[in-house]
Amino acid sequence: MDVVVTLPEKFGLSRWIAEGDAAGDPWSGQLWAWHLGGRPPKNINAGERVYVVYKNHLIGYSRLIRIDVFNESRYSLVRAGDAMAISINQEIKGFRGFRYRWWDRSEEKPFLDWKLQ
Repeated sequence: MDVVVTLPEKFGLSRWIAEGDAAGDPWSGQLWAWHLGGRPPKNINAGERVYVVYKNHLIGYSRLIRIDVFNESRYSLVRAGDAMAISINQEIKGFRGFRYRWWDRSEEKPFLDWKLQ
């Protein structure tokens, strides 16, 4: 099952993009990790989607490669360089941790101006 995470506004979109392998960029060969606290999702497998919300908007997703568990309260969702910029017509208030995707994938549309958020 796909999951949704929030990019904190404090972190900033430009800083996150600068980390590398943003939507539309060629894959650098590096794996990227989204670090979270709490318990990891139980109902997600490699190949499913990790969606990202920023400033109350869905801005895209990447496919999960694996989950790295560090201890009972820290883990990372690991991805490669296959990010896709998409959105839906729904405001999504930011949150900590993850949530399972609640919309139908048919609602997703390309998000060409995602870097301007």
